[in-house]
Amino acid sequence: MSADLEVDPQLAVPAAEIEIRAIRAQGPGGQNVNKVSSAVQLRFDIPASSLPPAVKERLLAARDRRIDAAGVLSIKAQRFRSLERNRQDALERLRALLVAAQAVPRRRRPTRPTRASQQRRMDRKTRRGRTKALRGPVEE
Repeated sequence: MSADLEVDPQLAVPAAEIEIRAIRAQGPGGQNVNKVSSAVQLRFDIPASSLPPAVKERLLAARDRRIDAAGVLSIKAQRFRSLERNRQDALERLRALLVAAQAVPRRRRPTRPTRASQQRRMDRKTRRGRTKALRGPVEE
């Protein structure tokens, strides 16, 4: 791989930071599957990368099983039969992950329930309690 992975106009990952290996694909495939390495394993070391610190932080905070304890992201692509298509698939998945990590999440502002909504809630609870009280044993 010689070209850098361009995430967007402001962010590009140098090709030297992405490690791609050809591996054997899993699953059925006939006689050829035992001889050809058509699947791809992409490894990307997040802490050692040249990504902005905020993007690194969001990537490492994501609860993704593809990121190990050392912060290395591992993507396995075996969807296609050709090595080149699997390589492109792995790079696209890395790009999608980086685009998602680049988006700054909106800050949540806590809200309080209105007095009218609190009153409606209490009225519903009272009505429900009366309904349940009527279900008791019948006295003659």
